[in-house]
Amino acid sequence: MHTVKVRLRKPRRVFTFKCEDIQLNRDESCIVETERGKEWGICLLPPEPCPEEMRSRYSMRVVRRANVKDEDTFNWLEEEEGRAKGICQRKIRERELPMKLVDVEYTFDKRKIIFYFTADDRVDFRELVRDLAHDLRARIELRHIQVRDEAKMVGGLGGCGRELCCTTWLEDFKPISMRMAKKQNLSLNPSKISGQCGRLLCCLSYENDQYEVMKRRSRQQQVEREEVKSVEDRSARSEERSRPQQDDRDNRDKPREGQRERSNTERSPKRAPRTEKRDDKPAQQNRPAQETKSQDKGDGSKRRRRRRGRGRGRGGDDKPGGAAVGAPGKE
Repeated sequence: MHTVKVRLRKPRRVFTFKCEDIQLNRDESCIVETERGKEWGICLLPPEPCPEEMRSRYSMRVVRRANVKDEDTFNWLEEEEGRAKGICQRKIRERELPMKLVDVEYTFDKRKIIFYFTADDRVDFRELVRDLAHDLRARIELRHIQVRDEAKMVGGLGGCGRELCCTTWLEDFKPISMRMAKKQNLSLNPSKISGQCGRLLCCLSYENDQYEVMKRRSRQQQVEREEVKSVEDRSARSEERSRPQQDDRDNRDKPREGQRERSNTERSPKRAPRTEKRDDKPAQQNRPAQETKSQDKGDGSKRRRRRRGRGRGRGGDDKPGGAAVGAPGKE
């Protein structure tokens, strides 16, 4: 079995179709069988082999290559869709319905016309359907779509400069929240993070999972760093506690200052002569002081003797030896 990638006429999306024995080339037109019936498509990738186990996954298939009749039908559908769109817009204005017509699609078998519109509230369009069925003579279907589906059908270019993702390859719309933009540290300006539809960009969800993984890793690394830091702090505290005990032991083992000075003086022979010189100077300086002291002592003894002699002369007979002293004077 082979599979082929085909872009449909409306909506302009790429789907995978089963291709049995039909050889298709790139950019070649073909007719495919879909859920709505036969449709016009363009081959984007040539047929590729596919295992039989994957056969049940693909329900749509390629019917045939497009021929001249199919091309004429394609051109007729393009013209009829334009005419039907004009008629519908005129009827909406006449009925004053609060709705906006987006696009019109004819099925390839010309039996059904689908009108796509947007509206803020629910709209009663039963009278509009009757008018369209009377004028177009076909089965009418009106579908209420959202603004994202509108951008998907209309198409355009995004802020990145490329064609809209929803128009080219995006199949389903995922819910987008402002939390994704905050997680990716993007600007919260609505004009910068909104798409052509006026809603948040679909590409915000592309890397959201990666940011969550990186955030978990950063948290884990932060926890590991905190654990390492706590271990280092504990070891530093234990070292600080052990330092005073070691200092006390070192102080006990160290000699006292006096002993250290004595030991240094004994060990250093150069300081000995300096102390001897210092000792000689005071000895020389002390000699005249001793001599002056001895002289003062002699003078003091003489003075005492003189005082004693005077006292004895005053006392007369009361003191022994007084007569002998005063006798020569009387004579």
